[in-house]
Amino acid sequence: MPIPRKSLVSVDTTPSYHVVSRCVRRTFLFGIVDSKDFSHRRDAIVARLADLTQLFCIDISAYAIMSNHYHLVVRIQKQRALELSVEDVITRWSALYSLPALSKRYADGEGMSDAEAIEAIRQIEERRARLYDLSWFMRCLNEPIARMANAEDNCTGRFWEGRFKSQALLDECAELQAMAYVDLNPIRAKMATALEESDFTSIQARLDHTESPMRLLLRPFAGDSHRTNNPTHIPYNLVEYIQLVDWSGRQIKTGKRGIISADTPPILAKLHIRSAAWLANCEGLEQNYHRVIGSAARMMEFCEKFKQQRIVGITAARQAFG
Repeated sequence: MPIPRKSLVSVDTTPSYHVVSRCVRRTFLFGIVDSKDFSHRRDAIVARLADLTQLFCIDISAYAIMSNHYHLVVRIQKQRALELSVEDVITRWSALYSLPALSKRYADGEGMSDAEAIEAIRQIEERRARLYDLSWFMRCLNEPIARMANAEDNCTGRFWEGRFKSQALLDECAELQAMAYVDLNPIRAKMATALEESDFTSIQARLDHTESPMRLLLRPFAGDSHRTNNPTHIPYNLVEYIQLVDWSGRQIKTGKRGIISADTPPILAKLHIRSAAWLANCEGLEQNYHRVIGSAARMMEFCEKFKQQRIVGITAARQAFG
């Protein structure tokens, strides 16, 4: 039986998630099908992501857009949404959808009764909550892409396989592991041989010195190797992260999975992550875990909170995260 999304996405449990959305029947609808090239749809996804990060209070830590699916690592910024003014909420939501008639009258400063004003504020606050709702974010991302693709193909029906898959990232280690997994997707799929050649990925955008729009909109790194309490920044150094992803990718590419390099990245030791298990996760994060990713202790807490009898990935978590 499917689990309600509210049980899978709980901002109070963790604000970070690994998200995957796949094309129907996993057809290469972003790649080449019957000699038709649909790679421009990947550009459309990147452009849509750039727009949505300006409107939603959800940051993109990593992304990879493949030929028949895409990955995101996101962090929900609930506090940022709560601090928006009513005017900001109205402006942002109006860029996505039309406001209800009562809310529009309120925004235009028209006179209304106390009861109408209370209802208008309720409607606006409902839209504030949607601005940090992952389901609404994914809906606003996927629906326009599906409509565009169906119009191009002169057809109707489903474009996406179903509802998006999400994995809760319970701590910094899990978030970093998911980011590396996502950034290495093209290399694992033999679509690229180097990070800078991994098209439509966040790692390529971060390596782009021309300051592409997506590079500027990605959640930034803190700028040093020390932890930070600033939720808008990834609490590590970008250079360290790039070295870590490059090292992980070289291990997979050369078939040396499980062989420990003499130059194990310092960040692994700092996070108390075992290198062999890190590499195993870089190869099969979606298979090793199901709904949540993190340390065994955090996964057990999650299990208890949501009354789950069993959770996939406890053994892998013990091996990977110490």
